[in-house]
Amino acid sequence: MTRADSDRPGVVDSGAPAENVAAAEAAITAPEAAETAVPPAIVAQSLSEYVHAQVRRVRSGDSGLLPVVLALIIIVVVFEVISPNHVFISAGNLVNLFLQSAVFMVLAMAETFVLLLGDIDLSAGYVGALGGAIAVQLVQPTTTNWPWWAAIAAAVVVCAVIGLAQGTLITRLRLPSFIVTLAGLLIFNGVLLIVLALGPFSGYPSLQGLSVNLHAIADMMQGHVSPLVGWISMIVIVGGLGTSIAFRDNRRRRSGLVAPPLGVTIAKIGLIAAGGFTVVFICNLNRATVGTLEGVPYAIYIVLGVLAVWTVLLEHTRYGRYIYAIGGNAEAARRAGIRVARVRTMAFVLCSFTAGLAGILYAAYQGGMSNNVNGGQLVLYAVAAAVIGGTSLFGGRGRVANGVLGGLVIGAIYNGMFLQGLAVQWEFIVTGLVLIGAVTVDALSRRGAASSGGARP
Repeated sequence: MTRADSDRPGVVDSGAPAENVAAAEAAITAPEAAETAVPPAIVAQSLSEYVHAQVRRVRSGDSGLLPVVLALIIIVVVFEVISPNHVFISAGNLVNLFLQSAVFMVLAMAETFVLLLGDIDLSAGYVGALGGAIAVQLVQPTTTNWPWWAAIAAAVVVCAVIGLAQGTLITRLRLPSFIVTLAGLLIFNGVLLIVLALGPFSGYPSLQGLSVNLHAIADMMQGHVSPLVGWISMIVIVGGLGTSIAFRDNRRRRSGLVAPPLGVTIAKIGLIAAGGFTVVFICNLNRATVGTLEGVPYAIYIVLGVLAVWTVLLEHTRYGRYIYAIGGNAEAARRAGIRVARVRTMAFVLCSFTAGLAGILYAAYQGGMSNNVNGGQLVLYAVAAAVIGGTSLFGGRGRVANGVLGGLVIGAIYNGMFLQGLAVQWEFIVTGLVLIGAVTVDALSRRGAASSGGARP
């Protein structure tokens, strides 16, 4: 896949995302385009100025998260109107929607690492499924009977080693990532079938049973906390995140560094609090037709945990800045002293590691593993989710949060069509059309930014 030619790595260590640094430099060399090229966080001095700057940025072609947010709103409204008995936004269906989307979200976050480099990993679906099969097999009480935590650790380590092997082939032998990971898709599909056949399970190891270890893995998707714990955890998470954002922005302002206006910081914290309250409120509603079923699913905490860790890695560490620099201009990054091969190899390791987590979630949702898993479809959905969320196929632009939003779009389409009773072929068609729309927005955004003097062609 091609890579764009910008983002000079010599300035990437400033702490801002690479695309923002590139935009600021473009404004220096092209003053006439400064209003549209410079990120709002740099030029705005108040909340109103920030909003106006964001509007100018969208008009210039850099739409950011706007397309995926609008797509989610449209999908929710349409399916709520046409769904039988208007159940799409009911508490039970919304929680089920998130559980269905969790695997897409985590796999999309996995793909983000390699997409930011302008690469792709087509094997992630079956590598993840292999990780799920290993975890399920290791906790079987009649055979190995491993503790659940040890089984999960072994599964993700195996996936990470697979990523290391594929990344080494790609970076050291300079083989195309498309070909290497396509071969990996075939290889690990076969290995998955071998692993499933181990033990007295006829290829269908299950998570059903009385074993604590079986239940521990199954509860990753099927379990939930109590309503009280949900509220407490929401307060802790929102409070901690809000404090971190406020402290970081205030420190940058006092140091004379780039930071959003105080009103923007307050608005961000308010939106996070509103989102957290809404999620916990919905999850704490009784969503059982008989009996009681309420509380925030464990899967939400798992997805948020993966999102938090990988966001910190990509946006607040030197390694993350190196990924953006290489995705923007690999040759310039190499000349600046960045060990490009090492960074790219580690990206494939992280991709496969995260795919292993997604595979374990898939096994937990299905209640076991079987040879019916379609890893090829899963990885294509993961790439689609990342791109729909706003990650560029050309490298150098995107965040792991894009994969979460894109995964919600994919999950919403799947869920809404299931409620309509439509055949699976229509799910494929609609998802493909949404993906084409997302890529079109990405291409138009890049052209708009280039024509305004801002950035990559």
